[in-house]
Amino acid sequence: MLAEVLAIVIFISMFVLIVWDRFPKHYVTLGCGALTSIFVFGVGMRSVEAFVNTLAIGGIFKPSFWYEAGESAEQTSGVNWATIIFLWGMMIMVEGMAEAGFFDWLCLKIAKLAHFEPVRIFVAFMILSSVLAMFIDSITVILFLAAVTIRLARTLRFNPIPVIMAEIFCANLGGSATMCGDPPNIIIGTSLGLSFSDFLMNTGAIGAVSLVIIILYFYFTMRNRLQDPADKVDPATIDVEIKIDNMKEFLTSTIIFATAVVLLVTHATTGLTVAFIGTFIAIITLATSGRKAWTLLKRVDYHTLLFFIGLFIVVGGLEETGVLVVIAEFIAKVSGGNAYLMIAIILWVSAFASAFIDNIPFSATMIPVIRTLAATTGVDLSTMAWTLAIGTDIGGSMTPIGASANVVGISTAGKEGYPISWATYCKELVPGTIIVLAVSMISIFVRYF
Repeated sequence: MLAEVLAIVIFISMFVLIVWDRFPKHYVTLGCGALTSIFVFGVGMRSVEAFVNTLAIGGIFKPSFWYEAGESAEQTSGVNWATIIFLWGMMIMVEGMAEAGFFDWLCLKIAKLAHFEPVRIFVAFMILSSVLAMFIDSITVILFLAAVTIRLARTLRFNPIPVIMAEIFCANLGGSATMCGDPPNIIIGTSLGLSFSDFLMNTGAIGAVSLVIIILYFYFTMRNRLQDPADKVDPATIDVEIKIDNMKEFLTSTIIFATAVVLLVTHATTGLTVAFIGTFIAIITLATSGRKAWTLLKRVDYHTLLFFIGLFIVVGGLEETGVLVVIAEFIAKVSGGNAYLMIAIILWVSAFASAFIDNIPFSATMIPVIRTLAATTGVDLSTMAWTLAIGTDIGGSMTPIGASANVVGISTAGKEGYPISWATYCKELVPGTIIVLAVSMISIFVRYF
């Protein structure tokens, strides 16, 4: 009983400190991870085995960690090293693409194809945000899109705030479509043995329908606030330079990105794990970067990777002590074993929780819960996985603090003189979020039941 109480107290304390945001998040999770190791595994359980299982370092040295000859392997508990290694590799690739000017070139090229017309740019950048976020971390996508949007807004004299808010929403929506699109999906996929194609055919299909609906919604609710007719600029007078400083670097980064996409799409067929793909992409990026390799390594967001490690240890404490089984049994009892109600609970609780707390620790906590629910109620595990992914990814769009991309986009706009208040943000994006969640729930009911 002592171990369970300690695990719960540490977990709740971690969440409170993360929401409070007075200390770096990686310090919070690492500190709570250390407390879990000492007090839960040591004092409460007195189990070295539980600690070793949670660290899960031994799995890295197994051939199945890098290559799966047959069915996909699942990581049942502990630190998800496949997620850590994959994120590290993709971070290096993205830094290489940014160094080559890939994102600036792409955004400005699309703006030119849209004839520098604000409404067309508005729609085009929503689609671009969603598509890029399927393969690249949404934080990076918003960082570059918001900067280019503001640059174009000043030149074309339109209001960038509606565009940036729509880009944020579409980045979170696009991230829900693939396994590598959003950190919760990476954790869900690597933990449950789901492939890139699995996500694309399930959450991707739901995301595609939702994207069409949300583009229409934003178009009709925001387009009239983009630009005063008196401020309209003649496209023929626009002088926005679109150039590539180093063509060799640009082509190399584009080829590496395309290689990463191909490997991810085919990894269920080739047997190459996401850990292998992340490592391989990092190696070829560094090998082709020459003298810039060390710079790319230093730019990696190691704080986020440390955040994940501490988080997995704390969640491992809940799992090893059986707390998550109790939560699963409670959800099963409340739903009365009704699959429709169970899916609705997972979707809406995940969404509203992710609107106010970080969706990464929430999804990591819920994975063993849905695994237990599947085992005890007979509801298909993969269906609950898609529900959890959509709930956490889309729900994060509801508030300015619901996802990291939201914080980055709002911060970028504020620094450039375009502040976005909570009231403005929620007025526009809460209705859109509820619409997409409702569409997603209906889609899940129709397709899987």
